[in-house]
Amino acid sequence: MIDLVIDEVRFSNGTVGAIAVDGGRIVETGEGPFPAARETVAGHGLTALAGVIDSHVHFNEPGRTEWEGVETGSRAAAAGGVTLFADMPLNSDPPLLTPEAFHAKLTAYEGRASVDYAFWGGLTPQSLPHMDELAGLGVMGFKAFLCNSGIPEFAAADDATLLRGMETAARLGLPVGVHAENDAITLALTEATRAAHSVADARAFLASRPIVAEAEAVARALLLAEETGCRLHVVHASCARAVELVLDARLRGVDATVETCGHYLHFCDADVARIGTAAKCAPPIRSVDEREALWRFLAGGEIDFVASDHSPAPPEMKLKSDFLSAWGGINGVSFTLPILLSGAATREMAVERAEEALSAAAARRYGFAGKGRIAPGYDADIVLVAMEQRYQPTAETLETRHRVCPYLGETFTARVARTILRGRTVWADGRVQSAPSGRFVRPATTGGPQ
Repeated sequence: MIDLVIDEVRFSNGTVGAIAVDGGRIVETGEGPFPAARETVAGHGLTALAGVIDSHVHFNEPGRTEWEGVETGSRAAAAGGVTLFADMPLNSDPPLLTPEAFHAKLTAYEGRASVDYAFWGGLTPQSLPHMDELAGLGVMGFKAFLCNSGIPEFAAADDATLLRGMETAARLGLPVGVHAENDAITLALTEATRAAHSVADARAFLASRPIVAEAEAVARALLLAEETGCRLHVVHASCARAVELVLDARLRGVDATVETCGHYLHFCDADVARIGTAAKCAPPIRSVDEREALWRFLAGGEIDFVASDHSPAPPEMKLKSDFLSAWGGINGVSFTLPILLSGAATREMAVERAEEALSAAAARRYGFAGKGRIAPGYDADIVLVAMEQRYQPTAETLETRHRVCPYLGETFTARVARTILRGRTVWADGRVQSAPSGRFVRPATTGGPQ
């Protein structure tokens, strides 16, 4: 007798069948018949996708758990169909720059995460001497800010630091992820905006972080990656120009990938003005034309995958009349899947392509063995989705620590019905269904156990 059968479910390619699970792994898919199971989940009317891999969240554990924390953040991830997330090295305190900080973070996570998790290490002047050790401990890559991070403990990577860090990362076989904005441009424009406005509104803030600041930093990072042979990943691309630069570099042989985020695909600059600082982020949300260009790149496979860049903060930091002084981060870990499937339905983007961008592409890029597909031998990380089911999230339905969120009241047409982690239901019926069972996942490229 096996552990679980999910029957009569639709797959992303449109076929209908079943999934058999035993020992936490998928053992068979198709029409069956399968052996008797201890548990059967009715999949009729639902679509089964590989569990979402959100490779870009800020849960701020340890040290700033009042902003989010692993318990609330991972519950919100499960509510969004996420079965594996990657926590950034900031805004935890201390940031993950040393082996000591890694162990403190791992200790804080153990036994408290509802789904699986991985860690980014930081690339700053302070972390350069520790990169080898961090790789051995199992970080999935190294994150660098090419501008002020907003966190004093996490310094920006100057060009010399970025070059040295990329050389080390290339030797270690791990990617470098870059937050790409030109610091000099954004600082000068922000200071000019502050001088011109006693209270800066949405339009003034958006103008202070233009596309050229993002494009210049992407181009610089790509050049250094080309010189060093580093595997580069451009995080949260907000505009077509950033994607085009990555595509051009690929033609030259640069090993570069790019992600965008749900908020860049769902909102436009007019929405930022309408919603207020709950929709403030950096790089900022762009125009309708830029949004639709991102959708075209995503549908065509030029954008590799989508992450949430979940980065909430307490309401007193977020809800301010002055856009420049409000915290810049989106509460979004629960919404990447609904955004992609709802938007894909109106743009003739295949569900298979959405599944690729939500799961498989990130698993490949970061070496998460056994993750990202519904296939025999893979972990039974599965999300069951009610397609064409309209809903509007409310503050009461959020699992995050704070309820400031730009998606409240927005309409989606795909809803997570059940999230399954290694064959065990962790989310269903609008609530968490089991005690935390998430495990630390290290990339296969570093060796060591999965």
